[in-house]
Amino acid sequence: MTDTRTDTADTTGIRLVVLDMAGTTVADGGLVERAFAAAAAELGVEEGSAEHAEHLAYVRATMGESKISVFRHLFGTEDRARRANAAFEKAYGELVDAGLVAPVPGAREAIEELAGGGRTVALTTGFARVTQDAVLAALGWTDLVPLTLCPADAAGRGRPYPDLVLEAFLRTKAAEDVRQVAVVGDTSYDVLSGVRAGAGLVAGVRTGAHGDEEFRAAGATHVLDSVAALPALLTGAG
Repeated sequence: MTDTRTDTADTTGIRLVVLDMAGTTVADGGLVERAFAAAAAELGVEEGSAEHAEHLAYVRATMGESKISVFRHLFGTEDRARRANAAFEKAYGELVDAGLVAPVPGAREAIEELAGGGRTVALTTGFARVTQDAVLAALGWTDLVPLTLCPADAAGRGRPYPDLVLEAFLRTKAAEDVRQVAVVGDTSYDVLSGVRAGAGLVAGVRTGAHGDEEFRAAGATHVLDSVAALPALLTGAG
């Protein structure tokens, strides 16, 4: 189901589609929270403690943000943040290697349909490059799209900044105007990054961390049940 907030939005003129990974195109079954537990333990935060609960609430609220930025907020110093981030990436990578990630149903088919229709697709993440590459390899998606981006590819500024979207716009040269860009993600930070970049279509999907209320508050133009509904929306059939 599609909930359209901007009835006059031109969905058929989109040339570049910027898709989030975990929660949007990749189903990870809560692995972010499991990996965070390892990061917290590295910094001496015991699972089940009030501090752990407070930190976990912040992690959930900021899903989509660059993970190192989250840890800088939680742990204060750069050294502590980097220790936490290294532990997080190691734990998440081990979970990926254990086969605990899968495509969101219909995601690969949607990406292939978008590309087959002449649109360029880029995949973005708040993870480090090593983790992003591990997820792509685990899914067999290494060559699925022409561009994948992590915060380091945009001078370290991940979502909710617009940098990843604008980096995709500049690198692909697929669109002449940012209004020909669609941004799709499962968090309010994904939506906010698209709004800040000036994207013509910014959609939240109900397969991940956040829901309709957060998407609308962040400025989403559309809300979709899944990324699988995107091709029909962009062809005017949805």
